[in-house]
Amino acid sequence: MLEVKQLVAGYGRLTALKGVSVKVKQGEIVFVVGPNGAGKSTLLKTIAGLMSPNAGEIRFQDRRIDGKVPEQLCREGLALIPEGRHIFKTLTVQENLKVGSMIRKNSAEVSADLEGVLNTFPILRDRFYGIAGHLSGGEQQQLAIARSILQRPSLLMIDEPSLGLAPLIIDQVYDSLRALNRTGLTLLIVEQSTARIMELASRVYVMRNGNVVLEGTPDDLADGKALDAAYFGFAAESV
Repeated sequence: MLEVKQLVAGYGRLTALKGVSVKVKQGEIVFVVGPNGAGKSTLLKTIAGLMSPNAGEIRFQDRRIDGKVPEQLCREGLALIPEGRHIFKTLTVQENLKVGSMIRKNSAEVSADLEGVLNTFPILRDRFYGIAGHLSGGEQQQLAIARSILQRPSLLMIDEPSLGLAPLIIDQVYDSLRALNRTGLTLLIVEQSTARIMELASRVYVMRNGNVVLEGTPDDLADGKALDAAYFGFAAESV
């Protein structure tokens, strides 16, 4: 579904991605983990068209997409929830959700999908006419996910869905993501913490200093030693 080959990108003279290759197959939940400054967010932004790569190739649904603008990619089924959620805090929950469906034409399908996301995230039904900025952090994350689902993406990318949330709320968010994956939605998730990923992940990529230093399935990484070594940079030459 998504294949990133030898991607190089950065900010001015700073190279944040130094030849990164990542693959996501349909129906998978793929995690990209690593410490701050590893290049994880830059990877998602570049895939989503928010940044232009300096080298490399991005293919989505067997078509090359590097160089396309975010609006085009949304219409082709690629959605990104950036770090910090970026909901419209002065708008109502209803208005935020309407923004998510603006690229779609079939109002009957939109209404059916809206009912679906409200069933998945009942708190949004309760707060439907309330101001989005009054929601808790976990509720805002649910709103951001629901808004993206209304685009009908085939691949949803999420940058740090657990950031700033209490452990119980993180569990709720990940339960929702697991349920969405069961409906056929493919997920590419960036996280700093490795605490919850093993029970969800199809595959895991570990990034450090703009490079992928480890790739594997949860079974491959079950003992945690290789994951810790790659994440923290211990014995990097042997990873």
